Amino acid sequence: MESVVELTCPGCGARVSTGQKTCQYCHAPIVISTFNSVAGMSAADLNKHARSYRQGLKDHPDNKDLNKSLAMCYLKLKMYAQAAAAFAHAIEDNFDDSESFFYAALTTLQGKKAYLAGRKAVDQSEEYINAALMIEPKGIYYYFLAYLKYDFFARKHFRTTPTYEEALANAQSTGLSETDIEQLYIILGVARPSSL
Repeated sequence: MESVVELTCPGCGARVSTGQKTCQYCHAPIVISTFNSVAGMSAADLNKHARSYRQGLKDHPDNKDLNKSLAMCYLKLKMYAQAAAAFAHAIEDNFDDSESFFYAALTTLQGKKAYLAGRKAVDQSEEYINAALMIEPKGIYYYFLAYLKYDFFARKHFRTTPTYEEALANAQSTGLSETDIEQLYIILGVARPSSL
């Protein structure tokens, strides 16, 4: 069982813990588990949150909630190397969290199109997304796999299994929303290919 860590609220400075979802005084999120939690935050707020998480990690370096929260802040700030390191720690501490694997897969591309990212980065990204799919087969995970297969493999005329069409069919049959797709491209920081 994960230990509860005492923190200073990034929003107002009150004493809070990772057992709380939001601060009882300023209603700022305490633990960030999805990109939606940071999507509307300013850079100043993200830095306050990141500072609070780094402080908590000094005494609790293996806390999965703090590592994932810090990783989300770095991802939103487009600090990909730091986000990758924090997601790696979050994954080490919780192999059952498919979202950490998913976001780690996105981070590996470092804000580049898969086409430009390089084979090593694409292979690492594919490894992470396949791990996420083994834990939980979500439509958006299959869709991201389809993106990798299309933008890197199909565009370069490399053979791959599954093909991007097969991954896309899996995404559509597993349940995929247009909102998830839009948010994926916002996080990736690239334009959506017309074929997807």
